[in-house]
Amino acid sequence: QVQLVQSGGGLVQAGESLRLSCEASGSTFGVTAMGWFRQAPGKQRELVAIQSNNGETTAGESAKGRYAISRDIAKNTVYLQMNGLTVGDSAVYYCYLQRSTSHGLQPAWGQGTQVTVDS
Repeated sequence: QVQLVQSGGGLVQAGESLRLSCEASGSTFGVTAMGWFRQAPGKQRELVAIQSNNGETTAGESAKGRYAISRDIAKNTVYLQMNGLTVGDSAVYYCYLQRSTSHGLQPAWGQGTQVTVDS
């Protein structure tokens, strides 16, 4: 089993920045990608950004231009730097990990961390 522990998040003012971190432990063999999703109240969970082991990044519309994803593969850690935050960025942010197993690609999720942007 994989455990994902998130840190960062909280309450900020519009225009400020935040950095989220997520460290994976446990059965991390076969990790192929890590990233972030978010879910606002009453909305579906949406992709923020995912980065594969070769550095290829897939970003959702919300992340383009203001967010930056990075990974420390040796530490099984993924970061999300969020700049120029707006009220619309308020959501629970979930760390995501994808692992290749004998059963195929398996996802794992962090516990979620609340990001609230106050105008």
